[in-house]
Amino acid sequence: MKVKTILVSQPAPKTENSPYIELSEKQKVKIDFRPFIHVEGVPAKEVRAQKIDLSNYTAIILTSRNAVDHFFRIAEEMRFTVPDSMKYFCQSEAVAYYLQKYVVYRKRKIYVGERTFPQLAKIIKKHKGERFLLPSSDKLKDIIPNTLNEIDVNWDRAILFKTVVSDLSDLENVFYDILVFFSPSGIDSLFKNFPDFKQNNTKIAVFGNSTIKAATEAGLKCNIKAPTPETPSMTMALEKFIVESNKK
Repeated sequence: MKVKTILVSQPAPKTENSPYIELSEKQKVKIDFRPFIHVEGVPAKEVRAQKIDLSNYTAIILTSRNAVDHFFRIAEEMRFTVPDSMKYFCQSEAVAYYLQKYVVYRKRKIYVGERTFPQLAKIIKKHKGERFLLPSSDKLKDIIPNTLNEIDVNWDRAILFKTVVSDLSDLENVFYDILVFFSPSGIDSLFKNFPDFKQNNTKIAVFGNSTIKAATEAGLKCNIKAPTPETPSMTMALEKFIVESNKK
């Protein structure tokens, strides 16, 4: 089967030099983008019901841009002025850089991990005197609370946003040669929107072990997997598959 159409279950890239655009032009395939999930903020009333008082915390643990956005949103809704003395512990440079949207970077105490949460935890451990708040989604990887408990710091979790299934009903009679997934939530969204979905000749591309596991448990055959040593990115994995399929 020749590959002509691909649906990526994420928002369209904002940059013109996206590897997906390059892939589309190079391999002459049509690539569409559609988020299968989206994020919705939890209102201040629900956050208060979690017994969260922002004035109790001296440090914030930020693992994503969503966590940054929703922490400052909820602070505004609660009419809480974030003090200049607040410390920020960011999982990656990308998250720390995004923080500049809300604070004057050079005037704040900002600590940056190397990318993974255990790496950030090593820095957090050196600041045991702080009281930490972890703004998070309703879905949280076990490694985060487990690691914080292991290093024995004073911390609380605040669920400030939720991952919600997007309405894909307009795609009911639209078919693609490849569907691309990056999270178990994307697989969940597919079957919540289309409970009777049959894979048939559609190829499934998955990124990460948790996504592979979710797809397999849902009865899907994973035809394209990334990252691998040979294809560390999804676009590389897609290109390899397209080249092999389209030369037949």
